[in-house]
Amino acid sequence: MFDAIIIGGGVAGLSCALILGSAGNKPFAKDKKIGIVTHQRASHLQTALFNNALGLAPGTTGASILENGKNQLKTLYPHIVQIDNEKVLEITKTGNVFSITTNKAKYTSQLIVVAVGYTNLMDIKGLEQYIAPHPRAIAEKERIWLKNTDHKIDDGLYVAGTLAGWRSQFAIAAGSGAQVATDILTLWNGGKDAQVHDKVAV
Repeated sequence: MFDAIIIGGGVAGLSCALILGSAGNKPFAKDKKIGIVTHQRASHLQTALFNNALGLAPGTTGASILENGKNQLKTLYPHIVQIDNEKVLEITKTGNVFSITTNKAKYTSQLIVVAVGYTNLMDIKGLEQYIAPHPRAIAEKERIWLKNTDHKIDDGLYVAGTLAGWRSQFAIAAGSGAQVATDILTLWNGGKDAQVHDKVAV
């Protein structure tokens, strides 16, 4: 049983996982079991080149961010379980518990964050009722979103990144994933606002 599972290892999913991982020393998060399905589909990042993203050296490739992001998560926060080479096929809910079925295994979790891309090829069963045309994309591209309010689709079910209705921009997707993570931390903290900051030692 996981406390939270993130579906998708792109910028939104990895950003969410890094924030949750960084809270591992907080009393309200230290015993939480968190997982991320890092290979849901081919990410748009694989062909991206960044010259306009704050904090990234000009010429940084999306492919390097995907690889380095997983390594960063593994090195800094090894308690986050990375589930590689599995594709999520279906999500169901019984009571307050979600079941996640992949092509290789089945998992259960109290919370789910869906952070896959916003193409109409997204075909996870159990999410059909939330799918609608993307509100910020050109209609001809047939992009979709999962209907939500402030990233929350339903109790225990969140969406992050472009699939949450945001534009396809690195900084926006990263911020969306981070926002969902802090919302989850706030939930775990009994509703008291929770954020995680690292500071330079002086």
